[in-house]
Amino acid sequence: MRYLKLLLPVLLLIGLTIPTIGFAEEAENVITSTETPTYDIVQYANDMQPGWNLGNTFDGFDTNKVVLDETAWGNPEVTKELITKIKNQGFNSIRIPITFDTRLGDAPDYTINPEFLSRVDKVVNLSLEADLKVMINIHHDSWSWVANGMPSDHETTLLKFNSIWMQLSTHFKDYPSNLMFESLNEPQFWGDGGDVQGQQFLNELNDSFYEIVRNSGGTNETRALVIPSYYTNFENQVHVDNLYNWIIEKEDPYIISTVHYYGYWPFSVNIAGTSTFDEQTINHINENFNRIYDKFTSNGIPVVVGEFGLLGFDQNTGTIQQGEKLKFFEYMISYAEQKGIIHMLWDNGQHFNRSTLEWNDPQLYDMMKASWEGRSSTADTDFIFMKQGQEITDVTRTFNLNGNQFVSLKNGDRTLVAGEDYVLEGDKLTLKASLLSQFSSDKLGETSVLTTTFNEGANWYFTIYNHDTPIVSDSSGAISDFSIPMQFNGNSLKTMEAIYVDDKSVAGPQNWTSYKEFGYAFAPSYEDNAITFPFGKDRFFKEIEENRSVQLTFHFWSGEKVEYIIKKDGDTVVGTTVNPPGEDDNSDTPDDGDNTNEPGNDDNNDSPDDGDTNDPGDDDNNGSPGDDNSQTPVDKNTGTSGENGSNDHSNQGNTNENTNGGESKGNVLPNTATTDYHSLILGFVFLISGSIFAFFSRKKSSLYN
Repeated sequence: MRYLKLLLPVLLLIGLTIPTIGFAEEAENVITSTETPTYDIVQYANDMQPGWNLGNTFDGFDTNKVVLDETAWGNPEVTKELITKIKNQGFNSIRIPITFDTRLGDAPDYTINPEFLSRVDKVVNLSLEADLKVMINIHHDSWSWVANGMPSDHETTLLKFNSIWMQLSTHFKDYPSNLMFESLNEPQFWGDGGDVQGQQFLNELNDSFYEIVRNSGGTNETRALVIPSYYTNFENQVHVDNLYNWIIEKEDPYIISTVHYYGYWPFSVNIAGTSTFDEQTINHINENFNRIYDKFTSNGIPVVVGEFGLLGFDQNTGTIQQGEKLKFFEYMISYAEQKGIIHMLWDNGQHFNRSTLEWNDPQLYDMMKASWEGRSSTADTDFIFMKQGQEITDVTRTFNLNGNQFVSLKNGDRTLVAGEDYVLEGDKLTLKASLLSQFSSDKLGETSVLTTTFNEGANWYFTIYNHDTPIVSDSSGAISDFSIPMQFNGNSLKTMEAIYVDDKSVAGPQNWTSYKEFGYAFAPSYEDNAITFPFGKDRFFKEIEENRSVQLTFHFWSGEKVEYIIKKDGDTVVGTTVNPPGEDDNSDTPDDGDNTNEPGNDDNNDSPDDGDTNDPGDDDNNGSPGDDNSQTPVDKNTGTSGENGSNDHSNQGNTNENTNGGESKGNVLPNTATTDYHSLILGFVFLISGSIFAFFSRKKSSLYN
């Protein structure tokens, strides 16, 4: 049987050569190579830096087996202009995720739809012509049929997997070495055998993939092969060791290891009070990147972080506060660069707008670009809130200069004057009350942006807001469309707590923490002046007990705090204010001593205008490089844990504009491997911590992609 399995790829290659003949002839401007190249794999990988993912394009499909084209998940068709622009933005490699599930013919050949392959081929060639290194893979198939198929219908699943790679290997065998193959995206298996059996399945698939490609001739003899760890996880040393051992056993100098990184999970989705780029989040980067550096990079095996980002982006790119987001990207990319680790941005359209060919968030792009070459300076926050009716005082912000030097502070084109408008002492920048008074007005919301420049790296921006206490109103309605009327009055929502009034126990989903997942359990709609509950009863209200009053506490980045009571009765919800306007606004003003005790952020909701340098994010220290997934585990896709569809990094459509949620109709998307593993480990850790600290005001929950 063992020898039969080894012969299977060869037999398939012979049988599948005929069906694949003609694909290359149909493609336009096919780039081919007649020589089998030899090269240094480390230099090859370094030349990939940095990389970009063409997400939600050829990986889109419908679980009801409806065949979708490349525009179905919200992006336009790929054009030469898009690929050229990506190259011009400084990216040197492109990862093209491909899902074959609904594009295959019947058994036993499983012929790939010729039109689909021809279209993929066109984009591959456009990318090669743009001088990009190109990575293609089998993508969402990993969970749509491989995960369950390997334990339950093993031989059929293996045959199908082999068939795909036989066809791809034959089709692309004469393409230049700038094209590489990744065996399987985020491999995972759902049998009863656990990780031990799962690793055996992964080894079997990778062995088969390896034999198919290497025996298919042409450039494939030395083509770079990208091999993932189990789940593409690298928090678990066992997964890292298993991948290392597999690579070493092959004695093949053209193999690249790959993992994915979406950060420290509580920060990545804004849950459990971890709303800032804090020390735990920094340490998570250090520990994990050190692990793969020590195992792979330092031993001459390249490692590519094939996807990276923040899981909260699957709900909305505003789930993570702008300044905290920028600090994460600055530090993570810089640290990866220092360690020689290749990084490829996951982008399903939420970052680079494929219609306008512009960045949705230019500040983020500038920070990423600067991090490719060095460090940028950051600060404890990127905002200043001034409350109407309160005296305007000096405000101090603390820089983490990261070795750079302050150059100037500007308001628009006007360069502000040191000593008159501001004072800089070491890493402390004090904005004078006389300067801030110029931005005071009756208008609520953003009034101005101050730009800080440095001798190196990206600029840092301070946005100035005028605000007043948010005003909430009574409301009632059906669970399916219930929302809370909220006049934000220039404030920006940070997080939400939910506890039962009667015994102060945690309410709602992610019940190991009172602080709920931003964008998943709740979301602000600034345009509609409301707090919404995405997907209604399938998320938040499904986990609320009948006829028990729940106190919601909304925390704002300004330091304001608003309480509200809701009660579910059948299919309806009634919401009432706790302190109606004019009685007691319950605002968390800087001098009231209120400590929200949010785990992991140490910001104490200090209002920025109090001059206290220990404002949100203040304690992150942004440790310089070299200093060395949903609630507790439950069934997948239940809507009650972070392992559900709320956190799929391949979410349908361009999620950057989707503040209020919006279910992917007819599509169920995968959880990433990183998330699943985070959920298991962090769930147990938080449960233990919760019991110690009396549920400790708790870590806020739910997960990602």
